[in-house]
Amino acid sequence: MHNSILRDNLKIIEDNIDTTCKEHDILPEMVTLIAVSKTQPVAFINEVYNAGIRDFGENKVQELIDKFPQMPDDIRWHLIGHLQTNKVKYIIDKVFLIHSVDSIKLAQEISKEATKRNISVSILIQVNVSHEETKYGISELLAIDLIKEVSTFPGIHIRGLMTIAPYTENPEENRLYFRKLKQLSVDIISKSIDNVSMDCLSMGMSGDYKVAIEEGSTYVRVGTSIFGERIYVTA
Repeated sequence: MHNSILRDNLKIIEDNIDTTCKEHDILPEMVTLIAVSKTQPVAFINEVYNAGIRDFGENKVQELIDKFPQMPDDIRWHLIGHLQTNKVKYIIDKVFLIHSVDSIKLAQEISKEATKRNISVSILIQVNVSHEETKYGISELLAIDLIKEVSTFPGIHIRGLMTIAPYTENPEENRLYFRKLKQLSVDIISKSIDNVSMDCLSMGMSGDYKVAIEEGSTYVRVGTSIFGERIYVTA
C-alpha cells in the first residue's frame, strides 16, 4: 500500500519540476531532486530508489552512516543538516556533497580529513539569507570573505550555496530569499575566485520548491511531499 503512495507522490513532484522548468525555459536536467530521507526506514528509501531517484539527503551523521551500507552504492548521499566538526571523519568519504558548511572551523576540519584520505570533497556554503536566529548559516555579508578563505584549503571544492528558507504557508513569501541567494552566487562568480564554482544552488523544500526552481535552484530538497510526515521513533 505505502509503496504505491510513495511512487505516486514522487511522480507528482517530478511532474511539477518538469512543468516549472518548461514554463520558465529551464532545462529539466539542470534541476536535481534530493529525496530527504531523514528518519525514514530503509524500506521506504529503497522504494524511492527503485522509482529512479539516486540523490538522497540526510540531516544527521549517525543516520547517514547507518543507512550507507544498507543501500546501493550508486546513491549520491547529501549531508544537508548541521555538521559538527567531530563528526566530519565519519562521513567524509561517504557523501557526494556537504550542503551545510558555514564556518572556517568546519571547513578546516573537512580539509584536514579530506587531505588525510587523499580525496576532494565538494561543499556548499550555507547562507542564512532570511536572518532567522534559529537557523544555521553565515550572513550574506560575510559569505564572500568566508569563501575566499576556504577556497585556499586543500581537499575542498566549493560548488555553490545553500539556504533554508523560513517555513511558510505561502511559497511566494520565500521568493525574495531565493532571489537573494541567486544574486549572491552571481556576485561571487564575478569575483573569479580560484577553486570556486557556483553551479549548485541548494534551495527549496516541499512547500516552496517550484518557486525556488523559478529563481535558479539546482537542488531541491523534498522530504515530506515524498514520504509523508516524518517518522520519529520514540524510545
